[in-house]
Amino acid sequence: MWEQEEGCFMTKNDKRLCLVLCCLFLLITAFGMAEKHKDRYLRLKIGKPELKEKVVSIAPEKLFALSSGQKVAFSRMIDDMISSRFVYVGETHDSLSMHDIQLRIIQALYERDKNLAIGMEMIPVTLQNALNKWNLGILKEEEFIHEILWYETWNFNFGYYEKIFAFAKDNAVPVYGLNIPRDLVTKIRMQGWDALSEDEKKLVPQPNLSHEEHRTLIRTIFESSDLPHQMKGQGLDMMFEGLYRAQSSWDESMAFYASRASEKGGRRMVVLAGSGHLLYNLGINGRAFEKNGLPFKTVICIDIPEDKGITQVSGSLSDYVWGLREEDHPAFPSIGLAFKKFDGLPNLVIEREPIDGVAQGANFAKGDIVLSVDAKTFTEINELRIYLAKFRWNDEVTFKLLREAEELEVTLRFLPPKKEDN
Repeated sequence: MWEQEEGCFMTKNDKRLCLVLCCLFLLITAFGMAEKHKDRYLRLKIGKPELKEKVVSIAPEKLFALSSGQKVAFSRMIDDMISSRFVYVGETHDSLSMHDIQLRIIQALYERDKNLAIGMEMIPVTLQNALNKWNLGILKEEEFIHEILWYETWNFNFGYYEKIFAFAKDNAVPVYGLNIPRDLVTKIRMQGWDALSEDEKKLVPQPNLSHEEHRTLIRTIFESSDLPHQMKGQGLDMMFEGLYRAQSSWDESMAFYASRASEKGGRRMVVLAGSGHLLYNLGINGRAFEKNGLPFKTVICIDIPEDKGITQVSGSLSDYVWGLREEDHPAFPSIGLAFKKFDGLPNLVIEREPIDGVAQGANFAKGDIVLSVDAKTFTEINELRIYLAKFRWNDEVTFKLLREAEELEVTLRFLPPKKEDN
């Protein structure tokens, strides 16, 4: 049932590979690769020539300036940032401690310079009107989550970003969406930038695909993943090229919109994005500098597992690295369910068998029609995901599904991941 994927006209086997590629794509942006592979891309000899041969040992709960390789005080870093027009703070999207650091940096910069703005990967530029209402204090939080379509455009709980949005609203710090619509990223990945319509090209700058060091970085992350057997061999290069086109389009577009937003009122811009978009100052940050030539600083946070006292990184990885103790599990459960809507069908449909989150291994199948959740009916993806986002670890919800003309109930339990599964 409903074998045609959005934007994909392929065999079932090809679709499976397409899905795997999309998952790798999310891993890159979240900077959440398996710990055992991190050294492969944290210690590349790329980036600033004077630093790329150096190695710096990062300890947990410590902030390091990579130019000196030494620990520094938070206030010293802020002093250094004041001379920069752009400050980039990377994140793993489901790390609450990283979002707390982002807020702390925003607050410290605001104390020194009220002419501040925040740019966010999490929101596409097409939804700026809803952001403007938030900036003006027109919307309450619940209204904002509905109007911004948070859970259709982003895959992570609003709770991770709640304090950042609240600070921006309370202090009249404008927030700008930097991302481009997901369907355009998919189109570029599969067909290339030239396949976009003229109107779409106005929204998405043509990406520069000639950055050899950036290509080396993304290729290393790609090859560091535990690729399934089907993805190895002749098709690997083709898959990577599609991935690289999309990643470059993301970075190019967010660099363009960050630069444009900063021009409004000449504001200092703090950009919040997945660390994969910022490593070695080759992503959004490097591309923005190519456009505007304005000084910038980058901060990357790195989780350090309990069994490792330090993690070594290249001296060119970023300007600052903040070591954090690895969390046992994310603050908010990830559901792991993807939903789709179909014309003529009021109910939502399970888009694919869950491959992660609390739904992984539960009795959900691609094509299941969602009749109700806890006896409530939902016709909009955002509304259902808003409901599911309210649940915490050890809660449970009951789905009533229709599968092959038979009704069944599935109880979804929000069980924390076992430590060995992290």
